[in-house]
Amino acid sequence: MDLHDFYYDLPEELIAQDPLSDRSSSRLMVLDKETGEIEHKIFRDIVDYLKPGDCLVVNDTKVIPARLIGTKADTGATIEVLLLKRLEDRQDTWEVLVKPGKKAKVGAKISFGEGKLIGEIIDIVEEGNRLIQFTYDGIFEEILDELGQMPLPPYITHKLEDKNRYQTVYAKHEGSAAAPTAGLHFTTELLEKIKAMGVNIARVTLHVGLGTFRPVKVENILDHHMHSEFYVVTQEAADMINNTRKNGGRVIAVGTTSTRTLESVALEDGTIPAKSGWTEIFIYPGYKFKAIDCLITNFHLPESTLVMLVSALAGREHVLHAYEVAVQEKYRFFSFGDAMFIK
Repeated sequence: MDLHDFYYDLPEELIAQDPLSDRSSSRLMVLDKETGEIEHKIFRDIVDYLKPGDCLVVNDTKVIPARLIGTKADTGATIEVLLLKRLEDRQDTWEVLVKPGKKAKVGAKISFGEGKLIGEIIDIVEEGNRLIQFTYDGIFEEILDELGQMPLPPYITHKLEDKNRYQTVYAKHEGSAAAPTAGLHFTTELLEKIKAMGVNIARVTLHVGLGTFRPVKVENILDHHMHSEFYVVTQEAADMINNTRKNGGRVIAVGTTSTRTLESVALEDGTIPAKSGWTEIFIYPGYKFKAIDCLITNFHLPESTLVMLVSALAGREHVLHAYEVAVQEKYRFFSFGDAMFIK
């Protein structure tokens, strides 16, 4: 399968730079995955497409303010560090992305917040990422909250006024370098309304890495390697999802991250076990879904692994046609953009 099979033309002005003041007033494109038929709605109309006995599966990861700007201890040069993942066995050591990388040699020390946080580069790992060991007084998360910035995607050109707008209203477990953006459309009120309809809401956790934004650089997509991301499926979530399926309800994933979590753990018959671990699952056309029936998602970058996942569910032709229509109708694209419901 060729990378260019997943290209579409997107005018730059359709890339949403800011979130809407009311989360649930985004537009919603409804796509029938069997027929390709399209409807245009507002996100809060999602209730018209949900039925009692369905189960919404949300990713309750919380984005950490993972972007740190510091200075090199010896030269005073500015260095930007992006926290990617914490090492399990060494809690104060992180794998990070460093800019400019040339200045970040092993042994270099970087000071953040005038010495509140000191990082020492202790190793270079794959793709030029670094391992940094931090020293500080106090609680790391509190220092990070004070000094760090939200690690917005590269296509968003300015700083976010309100950090919370890059979090879902149900974000709970800290650890993501990017938000699970399909969930950004839900308000607490809308979720209460959905629950009152008899729809279950199951929470899983997948800590989103920057691999989400990593472009596919190989012509043959089968040669692309996904970054690994940590997930948790609790017994409570597994039971809720399995009961939904047993009782004839639909499993509706909110976002590609929830989808990848469920498809990573699902048994051949679609049963979801309680499990945690790392996943590198790459879903592209030809994949047979075991766990999910429907998907709520945003509009994704051309030639991205996310467009490939959506195409696997709804068919490449249906998806690319829907994206063409979205461009014509001036939908807003990417993280702060509008949503699509694939039914």
